[in-house]
Amino acid sequence: MNGPVNNTSQAAGCDLAIVGGGLAGGLLAYALSVKRPELDVRLIEPEMKFGGNHVWSFFAADISPDDRWIVAPFVDHFWDGYEVRFPAHSRRFDTGYSSIRSGTFDKRLRDLLPAGWPINAVALDLSTTKVVLDTQVTMTAKGVIDARGAADGSFLDVGWQKFLGQELQLAAPHGLTAPIIMDASVAQEDGFRFVYVLPFTANRLFIEDTYYSDGPEIDHDILSSRIDDYAQAAGWQVTAILSEESGALPVTMGGDFEGYWASGGDTAKIGMRAGLFQAATGYSLPLAVRTAAKIVSMQDLSGDALARALHDFAAAEWRTGRFYRLLNRMSFRAAEPQERFLIYQRFYRLQPGLIERFYAGKSTLFDKARILAGKPPVPIGRALKVLQET
Repeated sequence: MNGPVNNTSQAAGCDLAIVGGGLAGGLLAYALSVKRPELDVRLIEPEMKFGGNHVWSFFAADISPDDRWIVAPFVDHFWDGYEVRFPAHSRRFDTGYSSIRSGTFDKRLRDLLPAGWPINAVALDLSTTKVVLDTQVTMTAKGVIDARGAADGSFLDVGWQKFLGQELQLAAPHGLTAPIIMDASVAQEDGFRFVYVLPFTANRLFIEDTYYSDGPEIDHDILSSRIDDYAQAAGWQVTAILSEESGALPVTMGGDFEGYWASGGDTAKIGMRAGLFQAATGYSLPLAVRTAAKIVSMQDLSGDALARALHDFAAAEWRTGRFYRLLNRMSFRAAEPQERFLIYQRFYRLQPGLIERFYAGKSTLFDKARILAGKPPVPIGRALKVLQET
């Protein structure tokens, strides 16, 4: 299959319409093609490329072994460990780490989906059973799922994880054997700053300058120059910038889940539009996989049943995220911006299993107690104020 189908006149009716071909919508379409081949599905995406322009990464513990088949065809790179670096200590973890690049996601998804499933069109309006397209076609479906991206963010109280990432060609091998997922030994600017490094090949690196900041604004030229400075300090001579991405992910501290859900309409929703992202990081890939696994197991995929089931699923995840939202408030409101790194420096001294469960959103009661125990790396008065507000 070479690309999305443009002739929607042949696809006016189907069992399930997925509106949005980003990560969540694409993974769901693939999962349905494997586990529910009897269904007639349409994946509606206005762009000619699925997945946009992204690098997604995840820890091995983030995804259940039973669900790894959903993401396995799209993984570009796997490493058997990773590093973190702080002013006070550095550490290596023997936890598997994987990355997916959107170019690979697009190509493999188009190769794997049945012919006729992708529809290249803009959804102008949708309900639980209909999608109005800009091609003057109104598609009918037994069920519709909205995967078009974030809903109304004004219902959420958030900070931001913002970044600029560049894939760089180097003149000589870089010498890294594992990703550096957090190098906070750099100068602290605009909140908690760290550099994220993925060694794609011996002479190719992805370097991302990242900030846990109070605002989403990105100064491209400044961040680009800091990436160049980081590469030079490491002794890496850059010969070309092969690709680039930037963005700002919400780091949720609180908000009105029901208001956020309703702001996206009455239709069933997945991904960012459903609020399905990890509260502490803003990452959506593990929850996109879990959501796809849930949907393929459902017998009733009618519009109303999907809307109820996915609302309840997202609401349960919101409740699970309460502890992580508390930690975000500690980071953003109890710590001075330039001292936020101290929270993460302390966190990465804890046991590897606790850290794995934290990023997977599966912290135990003991984990939570251990994270909060001891003298906080923030002013005690501010920490108590955040707890009282909570």
